[in-house]
Amino acid sequence: MNSESSHILTVTKSICPLCGKEAVTNWVQDNIPFFGEVMHITSMCECGFRYSDTLIMAQHKPVHYEMAIRTQDDIDARVVRSTSGTIRIPELGVDMEPGPASESFISNIEGVLDRVANILEMVVRWNEDDKTQRAKELLLTIEKIKAGEFGITVIIEDPLGNSAIISEKATHRELTQEEANCLKTGMIIFEKE
Repeated sequence: MNSESSHILTVTKSICPLCGKEAVTNWVQDNIPFFGEVMHITSMCECGFRYSDTLIMAQHKPVHYEMAIRTQDDIDARVVRSTSGTIRIPELGVDMEPGPASESFISNIEGVLDRVANILEMVVRWNEDDKTQRAKELLLTIEKIKAGEFGITVIIEDPLGNSAIISEKATHRELTQEEANCLKTGMIIFEKE
């Protein structure tokens, strides 16, 4: 790191989950537009294990974003999903909830649909039986959505307020504390003193 950098580097050591040897983790604070203060984390071990993520340090009021997807142009709407964000597509029965391996991402509605399709394709590859019929049906529906032939609603809820759908067609509101308490947040929450 050069002396002009305002980023503070902290290095910690832990045990590698793959080989049991020492893994080194670099923690670097940064400030990113829209997200605000974040922590970049990179862990590496000589065995080849590597893990990286960006944690959002800021907490805002809990939010609910919703957008009806009716045309091919709608799938270009920008999606910001933090590690604490839950994405729901009720018409497909899809809930993408945060967990221990949650990653934040910035994409668009089409990118979210691609993530769902990748999981469905994995289900089909791993299970060559009648149980994959629903997955195959959903994959066909995703193609119809992308072609503007099938409408859905995309919902993002975030108890820490760091996720959003950025589009003039999206609506948003603050979640009640009761609604926010029902949502998962992922594994790590930093609380300011």
